[in-house]
Parts: sequence; C-alpha cells; structure tokens
Amino acid sequence: MTTTADMTTTVTRRIGDPALRRGAWLAFALFWSAFAVVECVRHGWPATVLALAFLVLPDLTFLVALDEAPRMARGQLPPRAVPYYNAMHRASVPLALAVACAALPLHWPPVFAALSGWLAHISYDRVFGYGLRTKEGFQRG
Repeated sequence: MTTTADMTTTVTRRIGDPALRRGAWLAFALFWSAFAVVECVRHGWPATVLALAFLVLPDLTFLVALDEAPRMARGQLPPRAVPYYNAMHRASVPLALAVACAALPLHWPPVFAALSGWLAHISYDRVFGYGLRTKEGFQRG
C-alpha cells in the first residue's frame, strides 16, 4: 500500500503467495520447454531454429535503446525500449497467436515451436523474478 502527498491511498493487490506464483510459473516454463523440445524433435531444424530464436528474442528488445543504456540507473531499462520489452514479455501475446495458429487453416509446425519457446522465455523470466517494466524502465514491484 502506498500513500501519495494528497493523502489518497492506492492499493496494489497481487493474488496468492509469491512462492506459489513462482512455482506455477515454473510448471508453466517446464511445460512450454518440453513442448518446444517435442516440436523440435518432430519437425527438425526449422522448428529448432525458430524455437531457439524465440527463446532469445524477447530480450533483444534491450537493443532498441542501447545508446541510452550507459546513462540509466542499475537495473533500469531505457524508457524508449519499455513498450517493446513489455510487448514481448506479455504471455497473452504468444498465447493468442497459438490459439490463432490452431484455429486458422494455415499449418506450419515450426511456428508453434517458436511460440512454445517464447512462452518458455516469459515463464522463466517470471520464475526468476523478472516481470514487466514501469514506463520509467524499472521492474514492476
């Protein structure tokens, strides 16, 4: 709970125990990692390349404002990179794309491997305590 200067109170509520939440994210991360591996084994090198690329891709958003990084505080992402970082670290984006892949008549299995790698990345970030950023570039608390 935080109190502002005009004495109004803002309450931030998080559901559940942090350890339980991280445990759930770990289960999610292991599920999507296993799914990515299965897709890579079943569909060969295109699936493997895409799964590995999307496992790393969300963190490449740091490169958007690499020139501003030396002027930032420790742990702060340059504000110009925050919208890209947050977009790539929302689980709803790859989940919606996975549903679209399943619903549409287009079928190319490496895409689902890529989405699995992306979801695994997001899940591992949450397990290790990395989440979305504030507009100033700091971790949301």
